[in-house]
Amino acid sequence: MKSDIIIIGSGPGGYQAAAYAAKNGLSVIIIEERHAGGTCLNEGCIPTKTLCHEAEVLETLRSASPSACIDYARLNQRLEEVISQLRSGVEQLMSMPGITFVQGHAAFKDAHTIVVNGEEYTSDKIIIATGSKPKMPPHCDIDANVVSTSTEILQLDHLPESIVIVGAGVIGMEFASIFNSFGSKVTVIEFLKECLPSVDSDIAKRLRKTMEKRGITFHMQSAVKRINAEGVTFERKGKEETVSAETVLVATGRRPNTEGLCLEAAGVAYTPQGITTDDDMHTNVEGIYAIGDVNGRQMLAHAATMQGHKVVNEILGKPSGIRLDIMPAAVFTRPEAACVGPSEDYCKENGIGYTCRKAFFRSNGKAVTMGETDGMLKLLADDNDKIIACHCYGPHAADIVQEISALMCRDTTVSQLADMVHIHPTLGEIVHAVAYP
Repeated sequence: MKSDIIIIGSGPGGYQAAAYAAKNGLSVIIIEERHAGGTCLNEGCIPTKTLCHEAEVLETLRSASPSACIDYARLNQRLEEVISQLRSGVEQLMSMPGITFVQGHAAFKDAHTIVVNGEEYTSDKIIIATGSKPKMPPHCDIDANVVSTSTEILQLDHLPESIVIVGAGVIGMEFASIFNSFGSKVTVIEFLKECLPSVDSDIAKRLRKTMEKRGITFHMQSAVKRINAEGVTFERKGKEETVSAETVLVATGRRPNTEGLCLEAAGVAYTPQGITTDDDMHTNVEGIYAIGDVNGRQMLAHAATMQGHKVVNEILGKPSGIRLDIMPAAVFTRPEAACVGPSEDYCKENGIGYTCRKAFFRSNGKAVTMGETDGMLKLLADDNDKIIACHCYGPHAADIVQEISALMCRDTTVSQLADMVHIHPTLGEIVHAVAYP
């Protein structure tokens, strides 16, 4: 069977690229080994954000009734309902005219042929969108029977009294915030000096301090040596310490899904960090592209989506104004953190000229009414006043940074932002406050 495009993987990058291509008249074969929607929908962004929402609701209830607690059976039912509803939606989308959805494991036979369940599918254009999977920390003795990854932690049937989280990146910090809100005793162990290395260190430190005030224990600059039935043993400043807990979550990042694709048969170059691509998602083989987590460039669902759109535009011969160099990201802790563009640390280290403006949520009327005044926004501009970055923590930080991201895509200056009216009272006013002279 031949089609205009073959897409391997039905996560956000794959299924949205398929739908976009089909709407523009291309025939698409999309292949999925597991569930429609990929990791994001089934065991990533969507279920974790459902937990984040439940945690937020619980915290709100506690402000009126301190004895409020989580009903884990109802929570798991809610998770199943959300995933099922959205997965059904993706499956319906994949049944639209022009798309053939194939269930099974895909492997290259050559640069234009994919084999699934013994059947061959051919195309001159192939998009690899197979995502990623959790990875374990290096140089660490781990008993697999006592650890969970971000996948298994979603399958708990009860609330653990205590949890140790190895890793203070996005996944670790989100689950730390969630289980703290639910009532678990939470300990986070991180090898680096600060959490969330992709976020401005000033913002990351302030967020961590806020989470410490909520009762989360952090052990920074700590190297995990062993994880077994006795607990998690780590070394800091030459001394070893062991922390025990009912549940251990390893959240030390993800690695691209390249195993079993037989990339060698197609001649596609790859490394442990992912399939090698240029800025337009081309691999080294003509007509083969790699988008999303599998290329290791930006492990974000929305990055995969826009990379896919960019590739389809090229196949269609359509001009594309997509700015993949401007990629906002968020961490759905309590409070949230979000960023777009380089950090102040990066600008200093690389000699990039900039000015920095700050605004604080404690001066925002809406934040005061919400009782959520702990937060700060940093706006960076270049020497020509053009906005180049925004880093923020506080309520609805993701929505606030999204506004700045949109402005950056249009090369907006701080002075122009200062002239833009913002609704009162809203959290968004902090964007105007940070720009106002």
